[in-house]
Amino acid sequence: MGKWNCENFINRELSWLEFNNRVLEEAVDDNNPVFERLKFCAIASSNLDEFFMIRVASIVEQVNAGFTMPDIAGFTAQYQLELIRQRVHKMIEDQYKCYMKLLEELKKQRIHIMKADELNTNQREYITKYYYNTVFPVLTPMVMDSSRPFPLILNKSLNIALFIEGKDEAPMFGTVQVPSVIGRIIEMPSEGKQMNCILLEDVIKMFAQDLFKGHKIISMSSYRITRNADLSIDEEGAEDLLETIEQSVKRRKWGEVIRIEVEKDINAELINILKDEMEADDADIYYIDGPIDLTFFNKLAGSKGYDDLKYEKFDSQPIPEFYGKDKDMFEVISKQDVLAFHPYQSFDHVVELVKIAAKDPKVLAIKQTLYRVSGNSPIVKALMEAAENGKQVTVLVELKARFDEENNIVWAKKLEKAGCHVIYGLLGLKVHGKLLLIVRNEKEGIKRYVHLATGNYNDVTANFYTDLGLFTSNNLIAADVSAIFNMLSGFSQIGELNKLYIAPVNLRKKFVALIKKQIESAQNGKKAHIIAKVNSLVDKEIIERLYDASEAGVKIDLIVRGICCLKPQVKGVSENINVISVVGRFLEHSRVFYFNDGEEEAIYLSSADLMNRNLDRRVEVLFPVEDDKLKERIKEQLNVYLNDNVKARKLNMDGTYSRVEAKIDLKVSSQKIFEEKSRKFVKKVKKSGKRKEFKPIKM
Repeated sequence: MGKWNCENFINRELSWLEFNNRVLEEAVDDNNPVFERLKFCAIASSNLDEFFMIRVASIVEQVNAGFTMPDIAGFTAQYQLELIRQRVHKMIEDQYKCYMKLLEELKKQRIHIMKADELNTNQREYITKYYYNTVFPVLTPMVMDSSRPFPLILNKSLNIALFIEGKDEAPMFGTVQVPSVIGRIIEMPSEGKQMNCILLEDVIKMFAQDLFKGHKIISMSSYRITRNADLSIDEEGAEDLLETIEQSVKRRKWGEVIRIEVEKDINAELINILKDEMEADDADIYYIDGPIDLTFFNKLAGSKGYDDLKYEKFDSQPIPEFYGKDKDMFEVISKQDVLAFHPYQSFDHVVELVKIAAKDPKVLAIKQTLYRVSGNSPIVKALMEAAENGKQVTVLVELKARFDEENNIVWAKKLEKAGCHVIYGLLGLKVHGKLLLIVRNEKEGIKRYVHLATGNYNDVTANFYTDLGLFTSNNLIAADVSAIFNMLSGFSQIGELNKLYIAPVNLRKKFVALIKKQIESAQNGKKAHIIAKVNSLVDKEIIERLYDASEAGVKIDLIVRGICCLKPQVKGVSENINVISVVGRFLEHSRVFYFNDGEEEAIYLSSADLMNRNLDRRVEVLFPVEDDKLKERIKEQLNVYLNDNVKARKLNMDGTYSRVEAKIDLKVSSQKIFEEKSRKFVKKVKKSGKRKEFKPIKM
């Protein structure tokens, strides 16, 4: 440890910003349908919001506390903050250049986002009626003077700042919140397949004078603030974790101001007032040349009647092993392990298994971990039904899942009311592992069925997150899962497991041991190859061990969607390491690990990324894929990703990314290949006419 110096690492925050830049590149790419480009532009905006609320807020806290210890790249908190601001300013500039191009593309499709001075007489009449009937009743104009202090401005709310001429006093500051209860895009009547719309804030500005009658408006501009939204919870001092988190979520609205976005031409005096009242510096101000907060593009992209401007729809295919006349899922799993590849294969089968278990009189108990679930989760409803049917149901609901706290609190209460035994996570640890255990009383005795996954039990995100799941009745794996649930629900200490590895107990040690084995193989002149597909690679020890492996001659291919602090292709350090990132229609979310020491090929799947938090501060699970046919399928998937020359970008030594140069004339788009395979299987199924009609999730 400690052999590799800071020059061999990439700063985490700058790496994340490069990931967001790859998302923005998809918005610029005219090979994508225009409505999908709108979505990517919106995602880049919402990603930046979360980045400021959590990551930048954390660095600001370090600076304020006088924390000077450098990160693994050798950067102090203050220096990181300066670099982040420089990069974000450039990113915003690029984003709004993209916005202008998208407006032109929309105009070609007869979709117009109009300004007030572009409205004709009929449109102005329509907007006037809409304003007074719908908008005006919910507006609350506020001014700041000696008797009225500066109002509290909600996190991420869009507002209009005004400079108002007083009668006897100096000009006053006024503000109006753009109401979030009203859609931001207001569509006006139009003829044929044409859409004319205007943004809500522009409508409010049209009639702002009516809100401050008797006072002349000198200047007005939109602004938006981003606050520190990272919850700090004293778990040890909390008598009731549920109540403590509920209160903390409410406080999120009023955290320290981290960023202020303002229109580019805002009055200088308005800026000074905002800075003073928000206790912000010039460096916290971001000038926007266009509408603030482009997440409104999501709604526009969801408009009906424009299928030709979106990705072609496709149905996720049924899992072959479960498809056929009167197939019994328990019988299938009892005979073989089954691998699911979402979203190309339907998540419906996971939901179906829980639903069947809830009704099956042979099922005695169901145990499951829930980290992020949908707002109308069919899995949660099935668990509630199971409890009502008299089965023993244990559910670990992770209340500390960031930005899903409120949703999880609601489900936890409903599950308890239905008779489920609910565990609210563990003290000091987030439970991020994806585990489902079903205990069934069969002729031969008690049999356990298990589902392990790389992604959440969320039927909505399963539509666009790529994840892998394993259905198995392997006795050793089932015994391990039972032991983990006993550890989660009680004070049982986890002993030596048969097949699984968990964080924070021994998962890190297992990764290090697996890498070390490849190093020994390479040193003995044998073939040694590591492939890892993860969302993030941040952990210093793991990176150093990968450097050791590269130095020893191990071939290493990394598919890292987001943050990567490892520097590839550095002479004498990482010459044998290649890193790519795939950003496309679906969010690459699966965590896959392949090791080949020349004699044995091992494949593991996990809920864990290679980050300090996953390995040391979360309950994560690493599980093997041992069936040869399933291993071949995963190897084929990894090979397709590594040959992607359409959506893949290669990580350079300086932390930037460039598009992969095609070694062959054939274009290889990994997601497109998987998508086409899915389509072919669905067509084959429909043509065969077997079984009751399979109704896949619509994509």
